[in-house]
Amino acid sequence: MQLNFKQIGETGKPLIILHGVFGFLDNWLTISKSIADNGFKVYLVDQRHHGRSPQEGPLNFATLAADLKEFLEQQQISDPVLIGHSMGGKTVMEYAVTYPGSFEKLVVVDIGPKAYPIHHSKILKGLNAIPVDIIENRNQADEILSEYEPILPVRQFLLKNLYRKDEGGFGWRFNLPLLSTDMANVGAEIKSNQKVEAPVLFMRGEKSTYILDEDLEGILDLFPNARLETITGAGHWVQADQPKAFVATLLEFLGAAI
Repeated sequence: MQLNFKQIGETGKPLIILHGVFGFLDNWLTISKSIADNGFKVYLVDQRHHGRSPQEGPLNFATLAADLKEFLEQQQISDPVLIGHSMGGKTVMEYAVTYPGSFEKLVVVDIGPKAYPIHHSKILKGLNAIPVDIIENRNQADEILSEYEPILPVRQFLLKNLYRKDEGGFGWRFNLPLLSTDMANVGAEIKSNQKVEAPVLFMRGEKSTYILDEDLEGILDLFPNARLETITGAGHWVQADQPKAFVATLLEFLGAAI
């Protein structure tokens, strides 16, 4: 598997960032520059079925973690810092339990190892309602999607994946048919009989309900050297809602100067 990626920064500790479901590496471009400026070589990676990476094979965390391992081998990256948001957070947790000792630190953004029920059904229905082959512009797509998702920033995030095809019409950067059938896999529990001893930072948004106080026990059971930080004023997209606080918290955990 040849995953699409972008490197930010030429020198420093390797740091890998994986986006969430419906996302792609461009979502992290701005914030990655702030991280790279503090001494890190940042790799932004499109996960399978997202962005410009191949839309083939299954969508599950064993596969996504294996993709990450292959990417690290292809780029000859050893002992990296791994960061994942939402679905990407599940991927790096699965990687950690499957390939222990192959990374330095883990950062998981607003997701826990527990199982999550499907909660994107209405969004998926709205995305599938958009006739991408015949719409003429994004405004038409937004008008249709607004009937299913009232929050403009969420629609804007989703519609960043809409691109104009060379042969005419629009297409999606993510594999919408597969996401529509296999979304349950995106919320799957990450579990292991072995504890991960590496340092782990869980970051949650104050306004988000993805990681609850009562989830900490389950987190520490799998990641005994984990800590949980709450970012004031942030929702699920912590890094977008409060980028300065996100970077400051990250750099403090990594022992880097701000």
